[in-house]
Amino acid sequence: MTDFGPLIANPKSFLLGAAAQIGIFATFLGAYALGFTPTQAGSIGIIGGADGPTAIYLTSMLSPELLGPIAVAAYSYMALVPVIQPPIMRALTTKQERAIKMRTLRTVSKTERILFPLIIAVIIALLLPSAAPLIGCLMLGNLMKECGVVDRLSKTVQNELMNIVVIFLGITVGATATAEAFLNFRTLGILVLGVVAFSMGTAGGVLLAKLMNLFCKEENKINPLIGSAGVSAVPMAARVSQTEGQKENPGNYLLMHAMGPNVAGVVGSAVAAGILLSFLG
Repeated sequence: MTDFGPLIANPKSFLLGAAAQIGIFATFLGAYALGFTPTQAGSIGIIGGADGPTAIYLTSMLSPELLGPIAVAAYSYMALVPVIQPPIMRALTTKQERAIKMRTLRTVSKTERILFPLIIAVIIALLLPSAAPLIGCLMLGNLMKECGVVDRLSKTVQNELMNIVVIFLGITVGATATAEAFLNFRTLGILVLGVVAFSMGTAGGVLLAKLMNLFCKEENKINPLIGSAGVSAVPMAARVSQTEGQKENPGNYLLMHAMGPNVAGVVGSAVAAGILLSFLG
């Protein structure tokens, strides 16, 4: 049910969302080097995408024995976005960069909003079939919201159906978190690697935004803070970008600009999961 308008209005956001996925693949390599199997390393790495459903889906396919610890880690770090991200954002940017004001986004037409989920779903399904279930569900929800002709179904998906799914998901994932599977040193390692993955994803988005500014005209400069929203914690990561930007410039409104990389990160994490699944599944 995500609004893709800011992403459509500023396609460069796709690059920031992609850069934030570096944490997934770097942590995959790190976990493998520390002795985890390739499938376990892939499941651990996906925590860096900060997308709970994607982490659960990939882990259930690759390493179901780690489902409990990885679900707890993924959702814990999503909730800790306002704690983990700000120090990294401030360390990698200057006061002047954090105060950059971005131009107002253009208005996105209804036709663009309807065509976008259809085109993205078809392209990714053709290029990366293993990511089709994740992208398909994401784009179906968005299409139901934007088309305006299935209002009853759209409201059901946003409320009753979502609540039912969350209840059953919580029960089933919680049932896998037995003492033997959860209370061990391996779980502690997963939690540590998860925060490393998340931190690297945040840094990747910020650093790419700084790099892009080297090639942008002054009036088209990007506030690097929105790069941190490339992780998939929607909309919390975008709100953190907004909060940090207003600390330096009270008249700075970055929320809608940050929503572009934020929803691009959702697509990026689904694609990353598809890549891991195609190689390791």
